[in-house]
Amino acid sequence: MIHYDTIPERGNFSYQTLVGPHKVNGADLNNTKGFYGLTYSKTSCFGCLYTEDGETYAMVRSLLGPEGTPNPVTFLFMSTLIDGKNIRLDKDRMSKQAMTLRPDTSLNGDIATWKSCETDEGNPWQITASSDSFTWKEEGLFNIQGKLLGDGMQWYLPGKEWGTFYVSQVYDVSGICDGQKVKGCIAVDQIYMEEGGAIHHKKDLVVNNNMHVIWWTFANIYKDGSYELGSIMVGHDNLGYAILSDETGKVRSTTNIEGQVVHKPGSYFAESARVLIDDTEEWEFRADEKDEMSDFVGGFPITAQQCGQWRRKGDTREIDHWLGWGETDRRNGTERNVFGSDL
Repeated sequence: MIHYDTIPERGNFSYQTLVGPHKVNGADLNNTKGFYGLTYSKTSCFGCLYTEDGETYAMVRSLLGPEGTPNPVTFLFMSTLIDGKNIRLDKDRMSKQAMTLRPDTSLNGDIATWKSCETDEGNPWQITASSDSFTWKEEGLFNIQGKLLGDGMQWYLPGKEWGTFYVSQVYDVSGICDGQKVKGCIAVDQIYMEEGGAIHHKKDLVVNNNMHVIWWTFANIYKDGSYELGSIMVGHDNLGYAILSDETGKVRSTTNIEGQVVHKPGSYFAESARVLIDDTEEWEFRADEKDEMSDFVGGFPITAQQCGQWRRKGDTREIDHWLGWGETDRRNGTERNVFGSDL
């Protein structure tokens, strides 16, 4: 039960979140209509690919909607091969790809397609997604394909002035990147915001109000063929949710979640983090050996993005590959209503 120390104004629900699953299909992925009075902002494809010898590639492609407001990201390509220590921007490889702002889009049956425009400078690219499959080809850089994991995830956060509707689906992928065999997971997130809003940038109800402490999308593919995926957030006031699913088709969601994060000394990045779901189920974050997206610090996104695994405490299954891309913000604090400070 939620208790109110202060009574909010009309239209303010103190950051209570509505969360649940959704059926994924190409027609919805291609549709640019808004929801709840919010404008379709963009589709964001992002994820990590791992080589057989343990190196990491990470990529983001921002697919702006017809009425979407740009943020500073169009295409990012990163790897642990730049300095051997963390996940760094590969500016040379990035510069060769088309920096498409608003892609060409189409729908063929169940398959939604986004691709570079003929007038774009740089290597062409194409992404497809559907109710069961995914492909992403960046000419001269990587070519991956795979299948949908479970069902989609969605959450809606109303606000008095701004709001956010966030829809996500995750695909298990493999292929070739930079000449190396890779496998990993790609999230395809679609964001709806107030007119003029841009995630992590403008009119962002969570980020611009310094509300979140932990926010991650994750997927674990185990060597026995089972898998789990989910999305979690913990923040101030009543902000927070968890949605979890697995290979059996079982889906669970809740807003009963608490969490704590410990940041590395003198750093914006998390040393450890944990969440407690429905008072009983504990999950722990295990950072990758080379986990920090250090080029983002002081730039965009303004939060400390890093990669690793979210594992249920006590789960001993051997993991094959994973997605654990998320963020903390030490300026926002270490747990609900425990506020932080800058370095």
